Amino acid sequence: MILLAAILVGGLAGLIYSKLRKQPWTLPPVRHPWLVVIAFLPQDFAFFLPATRDRMPDTWAAISLFSSDVIFLFFCWVNCRLAGFWLLLGGTVCNLVVIGMNGGFMPISPETASHLIPADVLASLPLGERFGLGKDILLQPADTNLSWLSDIFLLPGWVRNQVAFSLGDIFISCGAFWLLATRGTPWIKLNQERK
Repeated sequence: MILLAAILVGGLAGLIYSKLRKQPWTLPPVRHPWLVVIAFLPQDFAFFLPATRDRMPDTWAAISLFSSDVIFLFFCWVNCRLAGFWLLLGGTVCNLVVIGMNGGFMPISPETASHLIPADVLASLPLGERFGLGKDILLQPADTNLSWLSDIFLLPGWVRNQVAFSLGDIFISCGAFWLLATRGTPWIKLNQERK
């Protein structure tokens, strides 16, 4: 959800900046954009498509999540010349590390999960198991490797549909915003354009 908001706001900011400069807004000139589709296919099968996610064993779901992030990491690496991609790369590394060190899923604490689901449902979930059919695993912070990189953040309380997200997700969202707001133009070139 925060990534979607960052994409929308970044695109809008880039459009406004382009109009102020009397330039057409164009998509950033990313290399190998097809890698994004390839990167998210494993996650789609593991977590979003009911026909496959209901039948996929946890081991395969973990492999799907990890491989998806590795492909996206490669995509970020080949595009690091564009503004925002270092943040995308850093966020992806953060997520890969915490997922890899916690059994292939993103850890979420019972305290954080209590903001997402009813207390009686949470009480029935065993620790160390997947949190529903999503990418999270329910772990106490003391049992989580690098818990500060896990899904510990929540949207403000006034937001109706709560989601949990990680520091890596914040970096990825900031990178997506920066990429779209600047059309991928590095900071030095932006300063030159203003002169």
